[in-house]
Amino acid sequence: METDQLIRTLAADNAHRARPVGLVLALALLAAAPASVAMFFAGLGVRPDLMTAMHNPFFDLKFVVTLALAIPAIAISLHLSRPEVSLQGWKWLLLIPVGLLLAGIASEMMMPQRLPMMTRLVGNNSRLCMTAIPLMSLPLLVAALIGLRHGAPTRPAVAGAIAGLLSAGLAATLYASHCTDDSPLFVATWYTIATALVTAIGALAGSRVLRF
Repeated sequence: METDQLIRTLAADNAHRARPVGLVLALALLAAAPASVAMFFAGLGVRPDLMTAMHNPFFDLKFVVTLALAIPAIAISLHLSRPEVSLQGWKWLLLIPVGLLLAGIASEMMMPQRLPMMTRLVGNNSRLCMTAIPLMSLPLLVAALIGLRHGAPTRPAVAGAIAGLLSAGLAATLYASHCTDDSPLFVATWYTIATALVTAIGALAGSRVLRF
């Protein structure tokens, strides 16, 4: 009788398999996205000269860079959700946005400029950038951590940091449509500082939330 009960229990456990981490992460991010979008439209909104700005390659580059951070970070997060894995062979993906920014900076340097380099670097929205991106990242970061809890990361702080990167990348993509500072120098400086802050928060939260 005990053997029959054991068989039924194992069969029941098999029938209720946990959802794949990728699916849970996607659903969690989709659920959190409206909160970040609502924050964006409530406090910022799209820049008024959007149609004109779209003809500026440096405006377009901002979206390429932020998505080049967010998408690889999602892939790396899913990789780290499995036990006993490392970043070996995956870290290079995080160099893609860095390379794009360096190429953008080099291209801008070769073009005649109306504004000095320091003016382009500091911009007009540095304080707003460092505030808006982390705030809009928070719902996405919470969702990412919830999704990754369905896995078994053995490096919770690292997994949390990567969750911070993906959250900041997605939030920065939203913010880029408001930001009127299109210089790659500005993006490389202030977007990076904002992303580093979210990454640090993710690492701290992940070290606690993702521990098992």
